[in-house]
Amino acid sequence: MTPFRLAALLVALAVAAASWALTCVAWRADRVIADVAPLEPRRFASLTLVTLGTGGAVENPSRLGPAIAVARGGRVLLVDAGRGVAESLRRARIPTRQPDAVYLSSLLPENTDGLDDLLAPGWLDGRETPLRVVGPPGTRALAAGIEAAHAAGLAARSDALGLPAAGARLDAAEVAEGFAEERDGLALRAGSLPGGPLPALAWRFEADGRSAVVGGVGWAPDALVAFARGADVLVHEAVYVPTPEEAAQAELEVDPSRLEREARLHTSIDAVGALAQRAGVSELVLVRLRPPPVFGLQVTSRVGGFAGRIVVAEDGEEIAP
Repeated sequence: MTPFRLAALLVALAVAAASWALTCVAWRADRVIADVAPLEPRRFASLTLVTLGTGGAVENPSRLGPAIAVARGGRVLLVDAGRGVAESLRRARIPTRQPDAVYLSSLLPENTDGLDDLLAPGWLDGRETPLRVVGPPGTRALAAGIEAAHAAGLAARSDALGLPAAGARLDAAEVAEGFAEERDGLALRAGSLPGGPLPALAWRFEADGRSAVVGGVGWAPDALVAFARGADVLVHEAVYVPTPEEAAQAELEVDPSRLEREARLHTSIDAVGALAQRAGVSELVLVRLRPPPVFGLQVTSRVGGFAGRIVVAEDGEEIAP
């Protein structure tokens, strides 16, 4: 190779390296800006579900805590607020101030861990009115406890920044079977899920001739089937709890009686398909997942007895019934 050609090659390589470096810097800068830039409220053309968090009660870096956004137009409502809900809203490009109400399926900690996570960021993001929290008996005490725990810090920040104190409050309501309301053309109602260790609710949403039901617990399958009858979409858990025999084969050091008690609280992967088929829904969205199984195919291969579409949801997935 002549000196001229060698020099030209070195220059070309230098230019390519510089271009690559600049591209990486620009990509990184875009990612950083996207993570902190103010967001405009999102609008949804039709009834849309966003699976903000698809994990359950145990820690799981791949799946945040239970939270489903139900949206239509500019109205965004949440069913449950699990851990990391503020970050999951950001990833979905929904400002933390936009959801103005959280509908709790139960007071299990995994459903409420993110309430204070949502309270302060939404307030700092511009929410000027209290965040509404609607749930079963005990919701008012929960909300009062959260407010009391953060009262000093929220008051100090309000005074320092001149923020409206109302935006850092929770407006709690306790409801039961038959509760219904409409928010900007998005109708919703509650259904009771009895028989468990604490009161629980499923939530049904309807708009523009479409419907979706979000179930939160697995101990009342017959009640959930009746409540979800004919819905377009059912969002429900599919939990793998090993039998004592499976745990023994895998050499897991777990109390067999605890496994049996836990299984009674959940809808298993093996039973959720038949439940959805009985309800007559068209689409089954599986959430509150935890490994094992690890892959979606491993889940769907065990969901028998359902003729409709099955979605093994990931965090941030959007579903239009």
